[in-house]
Amino acid sequence: MFFRDTFIVFRRQLRIALREPAWIVIGLLQPVLYLALFGPLLEPLAGQLGATNAYTLFVPGLIVQLAIFGALFVGFGLIGEWRDGVIEAERVTPASRTALLLGRVLKDVLQIFVQGGILIGLGFAFGLRGSIGGMLVGFALALVLSVAVAATGYALGLTLKSEDSLAAVANGVTLPVLLLSGILLPMTIAPQWLQTLSDFVPIKHIVQGIRDLFRGDFLTTGVAWGIAWTVILVIAGLWVGTRTFRRQNA
Repeated sequence: MFFRDTFIVFRRQLRIALREPAWIVIGLLQPVLYLALFGPLLEPLAGQLGATNAYTLFVPGLIVQLAIFGALFVGFGLIGEWRDGVIEAERVTPASRTALLLGRVLKDVLQIFVQGGILIGLGFAFGLRGSIGGMLVGFALALVLSVAVAATGYALGLTLKSEDSLAAVANGVTLPVLLLSGILLPMTIAPQWLQTLSDFVPIKHIVQGIRDLFRGDFLTTGVAWGIAWTVILVIAGLWVGTRTFRRQNA
């Protein structure tokens, strides 16, 4: 019953997304622009940044950026569904509240999977080199992270019920994360006080772990911390998301 309910929700959400393919393109546009316009600036600095290949350093950050930005804003669609009465209609069904959340999250993960695969393919065209196995594991880690972010995004949308409020909260969260997690540039080149501050941002450790994996370094402290923080965030995100759906649909 739970898996059937999850699949029904997933299938419905996927059909809605396929009717609006422009959103998939828009979600991919920002990291592609970073790859094309910002990436070349890093090539002369690769040695100073501790990398032999600038794109092996840069693409993992863009994958994490895609997982965060592509998943955190999913609450906007949920607000529209709530306003149209879809959430109220689902409330009267016997479907599991966790399935109502998970079906939506799986659709978002699939969308990020497609976008991320395209991004990595374009990365190879620009000069990305590294461990294929490490890239697959690192990409999988980013997809798992997107589960946590999407679940949190839905919880925010269902709690705030306002696009303006959600935009303010989401932008207020993403900007510090973007600047302090080393997505664009590794924090090793930052002043010591900024490095210390960034240590309290879990996404920084996930980015570093994925970078290590892309290089083919599987048994590093960075990978261990990246996996640990990803698991913690997924558990917390699913708990918050499920709790919000249950409370709102009680």
